[in-house]
Amino acid sequence: MKRLLLLPLLLAATLSLKAETASAATEAPTSNPSGLSDTSRQSTLSDWSDSSDWSDLSSSPDGSSSSPAPLRPVTAAYMLQLGSSSVADSYLSPETYRGWNAAFAYERMQAMKFDPDNWVMQLNTSVGLDRGRNRADNCTTWRIDGAVDWGMMHRWRVTPQLTLAAGGSTGVDLGCIYNPRNGNNPASAKAAWTVNATGFAAFNLNIGRLPVTLRYQPTLPMLGLFFSPEYDELYYEIYLGNHDGLVHFAWPGNRFAMTNLVTADLHFGSTSLRIGYRGYTFSSKANNLVTNIFTHSFVIGISGEWLSLSRRHNLNRNARIVSALY
Repeated sequence: MKRLLLLPLLLAATLSLKAETASAATEAPTSNPSGLSDTSRQSTLSDWSDSSDWSDLSSSPDGSSSSPAPLRPVTAAYMLQLGSSSVADSYLSPETYRGWNAAFAYERMQAMKFDPDNWVMQLNTSVGLDRGRNRADNCTTWRIDGAVDWGMMHRWRVTPQLTLAAGGSTGVDLGCIYNPRNGNNPASAKAAWTVNATGFAAFNLNIGRLPVTLRYQPTLPMLGLFFSPEYDELYYEIYLGNHDGLVHFAWPGNRFAMTNLVTADLHFGSTSLRIGYRGYTFSSKANNLVTNIFTHSFVIGISGEWLSLSRRHNLNRNARIVSALY
């Protein structure tokens, strides 16, 4: 009889316990601390991932605090050079051949990563073609030349408008002078590796409302090695194994090669118009062979600054932009 009386009490206690458990489950916080649904939470994480390309770089990868890494855009220029040429090579002819010169050149400059404010690198490549006629106007000489050099320069910002730079470069110059009138020796090969002194002066100004960057840059090889055959030596003899006296130590006394470049970059927007002048003076003497080359060219091209972006690396909208030239 007592068991029958206790049964309703146990049943009531069980129902009450289940009700309290359901109420607690309803009021308990979820594992998502933001209070967003699963879909909303995934969207928020996706938005954060997309915007992480422009996240603050004030924190380094190890979590320590540091200044944002500066952005170093590439200053690139594509130039066409047209002008006059004077070529004389005693290996081919005692005559001087005068005519036209055409060349295409590419220039790339960028602030160095280890010290972008004070050091810049420069890459120059060019390929040129000359055509000249003798005084009697009955013979033609052709010259083809290709060059590439890379260097570094330390720069000083003298004023907000004026920048001076000085440094060195090293490069290779390969070419050939061809005179079809010569039967046995119709061509004279040119090859050199040099270490050069170079630098530039750049000045920023406004012509009316147009920003303009003026620059003058000389380049002079100081030492190196260059190729020259013996006087009246056939290239066939070199092919047979006569290699004596072909390589010579180069210095300005026996191989002078001065380049003067003057440019004006007219900034019409993200792309600039480049106009200027390039003068080239070359004189070499080895094995009683003398070569003299003079060119004066008008320069026209386009230039601008380009910044490569990668989603794998964080960027900072507030990071400094360190230009190599402008």
